[in-house]
Amino acid sequence: MNVPQHDVAALQESTHTLLAAVSRLDDASLAEPSGLPGWTRGHVLAHLARNADALVNVLEGRPMYASAEARDADIESGAPRPLAIQLEDLRATAERLGAAFARYEGERWEERVELRNGVTDRAGAIPFRRQVEVELHHVDLDAGRTLDDMPAAFTQALIGYLARRFSGNPDVPATELRTEDGQTWRTGREAGAGGPEVTVTGAPGALAGWLAGRTDGTGLGAGPGALPVLPPL
Repeated sequence: MNVPQHDVAALQESTHTLLAAVSRLDDASLAEPSGLPGWTRGHVLAHLARNADALVNVLEGRPMYASAEARDADIESGAPRPLAIQLEDLRATAERLGAAFARYEGERWEERVELRNGVTDRAGAIPFRRQVEVELHHVDLDAGRTLDDMPAAFTQALIGYLARRFSGNPDVPATELRTEDGQTWRTGREAGAGGPEVTVTGAPGALAGWLAGRTDGTGLGAGPGALPVLPPL
């Protein structure tokens, strides 16, 4: 049985790091653009808070969001709030999610839960899924944190997680991902007898950023042929 206590603890550390960084911002900076097209930093923070509550819904057997429109409206309405309110919302929603985790034990972590768009997963996968949100959106704030600043163990797990998301996708060539120290993952459509169609190499942060759609692959090497174009996650 996979009880994700390590993932819960890692998420708590990532959340504490995010909250500390957000506390150093100010009201004016929240209205400035983030690293995500069309979103300010306030949009990113509102999304993170609402995502935490949405995952509580998932764990308690309710729909993740009332609707896609309601999700978007909550982010838009929450984006212009001042820093103090944003920060308190982030803290409170993180505590509610932590309390929901505390109510899970034993075999309950193996239960299937439903996310958005019909996607299902083990309840035990939710802490890591939330850490993905926290770590990537911390970088998206464009407030000094980079992909290379993410925890090394998390970055390696993220590469594997995103590689699985593209595994079997007919629009992605059979690809081997390779870090500079020789760690490897496979993704894309099934490799033929000759092995992967392309090998992509680079630092873990560069690989993770490309797979997550945060970069265009700058800093990565590919061959034979060009770096694959990945579809949206």
